[in-house]
Amino acid sequence: MQIIEEQKEKLCAINDAIWDHPETGYHEKFAAKMYCDALAEEGFEVCTELAGIETAFSGSFGSGHPVIGILAEFDALPGLSQTANVTYKEPVVQGGAGHGCGHNLLGVGSFAAALAVKRYLQENNLPGTVTLFGCPAEEGGAGKGFMAREGVFDKLDAALSWHPGEVNSVSLESTVANYQVAYHFYGVSSHAAMSPELGRSALDAVELMNTGVQYLREHIPTDNRVHYAIVDTGGNAPGTVQPYAQVLYLMRAPNLKSAKELYERVDRIAQGAAMMTDTKVEAEFVKACSNMVLNTELLKTLQKNLELFSPPVWDAEDIAQAEKIRKTFSSTYSYYNTLVADIEDEKLRLEFEKGASAPLHQEVLPFLKERQGFASSDVGDVSCVCPVAQLNITTMPAGTPMHSWQEVSLGKSPMAHKGLLYAGTVIAATAIDLINNPDIVHRAKEEHKKRTGGEKFVSPIPKGVKPRIV
Repeated sequence: MQIIEEQKEKLCAINDAIWDHPETGYHEKFAAKMYCDALAEEGFEVCTELAGIETAFSGSFGSGHPVIGILAEFDALPGLSQTANVTYKEPVVQGGAGHGCGHNLLGVGSFAAALAVKRYLQENNLPGTVTLFGCPAEEGGAGKGFMAREGVFDKLDAALSWHPGEVNSVSLESTVANYQVAYHFYGVSSHAAMSPELGRSALDAVELMNTGVQYLREHIPTDNRVHYAIVDTGGNAPGTVQPYAQVLYLMRAPNLKSAKELYERVDRIAQGAAMMTDTKVEAEFVKACSNMVLNTELLKTLQKNLELFSPPVWDAEDIAQAEKIRKTFSSTYSYYNTLVADIEDEKLRLEFEKGASAPLHQEVLPFLKERQGFASSDVGDVSCVCPVAQLNITTMPAGTPMHSWQEVSLGKSPMAHKGLLYAGTVIAATAIDLINNPDIVHRAKEEHKKRTGGEKFVSPIPKGVKPRIV
């Protein structure tokens, strides 16, 4: 706590600088350099271009086991440029990027934890290694998936991470696996009025594929999801038969096996659409993510420290800002209410329900039951390699929509700063517990082996597929 408190001005300055320079996946050169320079200054051994990715890096300190990884993200989202600390939509750069998922906070909170653990190892002359991993392109690029495919995380005994949000809780929600594939259709152009019989429409093929997928939806499990975006319609001339069109598909399911099966069914629909239109189709594999493998042993250690250290205290300015920004929300949905509903003890649940209307949540939620989520994250690939656990920490008002201008606006607010420092403290304390108590690591590994069936991780991303974002 003392180390992070001493460094809080520097840490918040790094956060604000990364917020000021939002970069989308695989383009995070400013953020990567800032972290690498800060790690080197603090005495970490820095490695760059991990897995051949320009903006992937690591900073390690110590020697021997346990080897504890701390995961950092720092990519922004396209089209979410936003002025800070205002309660109305106002881009800094029209069409520019913005930190709409709080990865500026995520990265700095993780860096704070690594810094504290490094000092602890150094001052106590203890065996053990802490490594901060700079993981690019979580948003749509599966940076950790490509890193895992190349064995970047293979030497870890355990890994920890967190995510900014509206609650203080350990993350007992499993993410879903996904496959992302671009379908390129090739036809033949012709004059649509004078010689339509000579044309073969790639756009027709895309539309037929999409129609086929709509009919597929009735015949897939209810926890499967299929999304698509028409990336290229083949031009803007209706009098010409479109010779090329492209559609990008994202297919999700609770586990990799089911996601692969869904992908294969969608793939056959694409081939059928090409046959119906006498066009050709090429499937371009973009990326994939594994589902999250939860680890109760690590999560309970995180929970202990989440309760041990006091959450941030919100002052009048924090609450006033939260109340103002909440008036801009179009929905009353709150993730807090969803989690509180899972509290099995009725008396305890009623206690937490009393705070449901709070504009900012300060309380620490109890250890809840595991639940299946619908979002995807490349942290899932790391969790297939070694035991992983994550936190949710309050950095924004209750009900703040993810990937929104409101979240960007709050990215360097006082409430966000307080949350990232708290996250760093809890993660650091948990890593120190793992260093001092090898039995926890042993039990976490045994649980991981049981949950994965002892199977060695096989990346769903084929060799030869290179990291990129469509």
